[in-house]
Amino acid sequence: MLIRVRGARGSFPVSGKRFSRYGGDTTCLEILSENGIRLVIDAGTGLRSLSREIKDPDQGSDLHWLFTHFHWDHVLGFPYYLPFLTSRYDISLHSLEPVQAGMLQHLNALMVPPFFPLSFDLFMDHLTFRRQDLAGFCVDSIRIDPILLSHPNGGLGYRFTEGGRVFVFLTDNELGYEHPGGRTFSDYAAFCAGADLLIHDAEFTTPEYRRTRSWGHSTVEQTLRLALESGVKALGLFHHNRDRSDEDLEALVSGCRKRLQDQNSPIECFAVAQDAEYTI
Repeated sequence: MLIRVRGARGSFPVSGKRFSRYGGDTTCLEILSENGIRLVIDAGTGLRSLSREIKDPDQGSDLHWLFTHFHWDHVLGFPYYLPFLTSRYDISLHSLEPVQAGMLQHLNALMVPPFFPLSFDLFMDHLTFRRQDLAGFCVDSIRIDPILLSHPNGGLGYRFTEGGRVFVFLTDNELGYEHPGGRTFSDYAAFCAGADLLIHDAEFTTPEYRRTRSWGHSTVEQTLRLALESGVKALGLFHHNRDRSDEDLEALVSGCRKRLQDQNSPIECFAVAQDAEYTI
């Protein structure tokens, strides 16, 4: 399983020298199965790099799309995905029922005047809408198990398993506050147990969290505790605060590594960078 990070920033895209190493585009991940089937998670501004890389639409493509939720920073790139303009692409939208029962309505709302000039209806012939349920399902050789997120307006996190290897993606998940529909810390620890790679929301520091509690995002410290209690092999800090510079992120990672070293933990910890690739 190959994981490519197309965007790792939270809430709002940013640019400039302060953000050059970790990137400024918002959430979008790409997963390639062992057989080369492409799975995309969310459609933040990071989606644009994936769109640019698909240069020959005549070759066709088999793409499967999942969404964690539909806040702006996770869908801003959706109307600009260039392969929508050719019918040679087989694009499947997977809706997890009943949590995402309104997916088509949400996506359609992104493309209405005066906010966008093209109608979502123009793309419908190129899309296959697939209803799934919370019991889990498979795309090619990857098993996908969802879990409800603790986040305003809800959302879904995912556990991807292929060939005995496990990747867990939990963005926009608040470990210190249980939103309606959200799960407990113990539930998330069980969901992440033994993962080869966990990428988790770590937007705030503990001092910042004193005024942002209930906003739907975790602290670095809460995320590190989750990694320790679930016994993951590697932890990627994600959904970087829009004001967090490269130097600030590296300072947070250094603090995490010091704590892991003090506890004799073998967990590898890093800040997820835009354009990074991970093979598990």
